[in-house]
This record gives sequence, structure tokens and C-alpha cells, in this order.
Amino acid sequence: MTSPRYTLDPIGIIHSPYQEKFAVPRQPRLVPAATGQIQLIGEANCPESVRGIEQFSHVWLLFLFDQNLSAGWKPTVRPPRLGGNERIGVFASRSTFRPNGIGMSAVELQGIRQEGNQTWIDVGSVDLVDGTPIIDIKPYLPYADRIEQAHGGYADREPTSTEVCFSDAARQSLAAHPRANEIEAVITQVLAQDPRPAYKRDKPDDKEYAVNLFDLNVRFRANQSIITVTAIERF
Repeated sequence: MTSPRYTLDPIGIIHSPYQEKFAVPRQPRLVPAATGQIQLIGEANCPESVRGIEQFSHVWLLFLFDQNLSAGWKPTVRPPRLGGNERIGVFASRSTFRPNGIGMSAVELQGIRQEGNQTWIDVGSVDLVDGTPIIDIKPYLPYADRIEQAHGGYADREPTSTEVCFSDAARQSLAAHPRANEIEAVITQVLAQDPRPAYKRDKPDDKEYAVNLFDLNVRFRANQSIITVTAIERF
């Protein structure tokens, strides 16, 4: 039997601080300082499409893992929460490599803006790469979407965070940026999640890493108890 095929057209594009996948937290709400702006496109770009949405504090974003689609998928994956070694089924995970490459995030709704003919939706605590296509937006309904007695399996608890500090040189570079306070908060919250591969954690690591956030290349080193921002460079 031949399966029917369907076509999805994005209804918007998100603009976020994350310039690459490496910097993105593994779940929403882990970096509350990170805000995003959804630029509605096509027929969805009109004030009527968002009429009444301001009544809700949070919304669901459905989006495409567009940077991963060409890589395909496998029936099993190795979640970072299990150390990156144990394999489980893809449908028992939130892996970005999925049969249809669809992701979902519950984010804070911060406001609606109309600039000329362009409708914008401002959201908070985002975990999407800059430029990610949005395929749908739905209101978050606490009575239906929050299940008090739910169990989270191997990810039942919020991940632990790591202390983050800035070298003198990094802090001096950051101080010159016009959005220094906002950017410092995002850098700190992103690196507190330790974006390195799971197998690198709790082990000696002499490598210097870098993440691209906003218009900055943020370099850092990590040991078993602290992450140090060593340098911050403008693109």
C-alpha cells in the first residue's frame, strides 16, 4: 500500500540568539533569558491570524529541524541524558533526527507587534536555531497540557547546571557591547547546561570550545566543576 504524501508550508521564521545547533539548550525554558521573534510569512502574516492570542501566557511552537532533514533518521538514538552511550527508540526521545523532522516547544508569549505589513510574535525561553521554520502555533492550555501525575522516564528531573565564570578579557569584551547585560545572562544560562557532548562531562577536558550567540563567538573551557568563558569576539 502506498502511503499518501503531504506538504507543509511554514507560517513563520523565528529569529533567536542561537546561530548554530551546538549552542541550543536541549529543552525550552532552560535558558529563560533567551528571547525570540517570530516573523509570520505568507498568508499567515496578518493581524487576523493572531487575534485573541494575547489572552494566553504561553504557546506551543511546532517547527522543522530543517538543518537535520538531509541527514535522515534511525530507529534508535543515544540521548545525552543517558550519557550518550545507551540506545533507545527514537519515539522514546526528543532527538532532532526524526522521521518527519518535527519539533515542538512550549514558550512564553511576550507580545504581538505590527510593523507596517509585518506581524511579529515575541516569545521567551526559546530553544530554536535562528532561522528555524515555524509550521504551526497553538495556545498552551494549562488544564489540558499540564498533567500533574506525569512521569518523565529517564528525564524525570531538570538537568543539573554547571557554574559559569568569565575571564577578565571576556568580561572586558562583553562590557563594550550595547546589550551586555542581556547577552551575559544568555551566555551564562546556555553554558550552565554544558553544551559539550555528553561523554565529555565529568572527565578531564583540555579542549577549547566555541558557541555562536547573537553576533558573538563565545570561547570557553570546561573542567569537572566549572565552565570558564575565555574570550568573546564579534563576528
